[in-house]
Formats: sequence, structure tokens, C-alpha cells
Amino acid sequence: MKGFFYKRIEFFIIFICVPISFVLNYPATIKLLIGATGFFYIIFVLLHVEKKKFSIAQGLNWKKFWKQTMIKLFGIIVVTTVYVWVFDHSSLFTVFYNKPIMWISILFIYSLFSVYPQELIYRTFFFHRYDTIFESKGLLIFINAIVFCLGHLFFKNTLVLVLTFLGGILFALTFKKTKSTLLVSIEHAIYGCWLFTVGMGNMLGFPS
Repeated sequence: MKGFFYKRIEFFIIFICVPISFVLNYPATIKLLIGATGFFYIIFVLLHVEKKKFSIAQGLNWKKFWKQTMIKLFGIIVVTTVYVWVFDHSSLFTVFYNKPIMWISILFIYSLFSVYPQELIYRTFFFHRYDTIFESKGLLIFINAIVFCLGHLFFKNTLVLVLTFLGGILFALTFKKTKSTLLVSIEHAIYGCWLFTVGMGNMLGFPS
């Protein structure tokens, strides 16, 4: 399971074939079964093949992380607020103001049950597993952003694909710097929660 050829086949199935197949019209129960099987396979490989331990790394530079994340968040806030104001003014902060219980619930569910599993798959597993099969680190980050984008193909939404590609680059860079699933998950959750809060939830497939 550690061979170069095996990893390439594994990569192609998990990150290319499966996400593309989810766009096809077949029963959702089968899609859920495929997704669950893939997720448990990834956890198995991380624990028993890559010998990865799920623990909070020591010596994390929290001050630097928060500083960099807040700077990026400020830019995201400006761009997305203007975007919603221009293209869908009626949605601007609508869930936050009108449905605060739903807003809090979605943020909690999204952060815990969507963001963290995504980061385990697309950052922790991806970088531990495939770091050696791509000679260029720049190419590794680009490929990571591409497959993260493909992982959201089932939304059939161009805006989602653009945002997940850009987000994929940011999250890949953070993970390469910190080697921390926790930090990249926090960053991912912050940006995603903001997009829902500002009023882009309906555009991105969130319940609203």
C-alpha cells in the first residue's frame, strides 16, 4: 500500500473517479455508501499505514496563525460583502438577522461534521500520502486545490467551484506551513462560516 504505483491508482480513484461519479444520477444511498467506505479507508490508511496519530501538535505558533488568518479574513469580508451587496442584496446577512437559531445550528454542524472531515481527507491524508509522488511542492498545492474543487462538483455550481479552488490553495498553504489539521480546520471553518453569515449560503448550497 506504500508503493508509488499503488498510491497513484488510489489517488485517481479517491480524488478523481469518486467525486466525478457523484455528479451522475444514481441512488443517494449508494453515494453515501461509497463516501463512507472511502472515508473509513482513509482513516485506516492514516492510522495503520502512514502511522499518523490524531493529537494536537505541540509548539504551534497560534499568534502567527491568528494574525495571518485575520488578515486574510478581512480581505474575504470586504470582497464577499461587496459581492452579495451587488448580486443578491436581499440575502445580505438575512439568515443572521432573521433566523439566528438556524444560523448558530448550521455553523456548529458545518464546522464539526463538514469542515474537519474535509481537512482530514484533503489536507492530512493528501499531504501525508502523496507528498512524495509530486516533485514540485507548487504542483502539489495546485493539485490539492484542483481535487478539493472536484470534491464539490456535485453542487453543480460554478461559484462553489471557484471558491473551493481558491480556498483549497489557502488551506493547502496553511497545512504545508503548520502541518496541523486543527489549525487548517479552524481557518476553513472561519471562512466558511463567514460566507454563510454574509448571505452566500443560498448561493453555495447551505440551508437558508
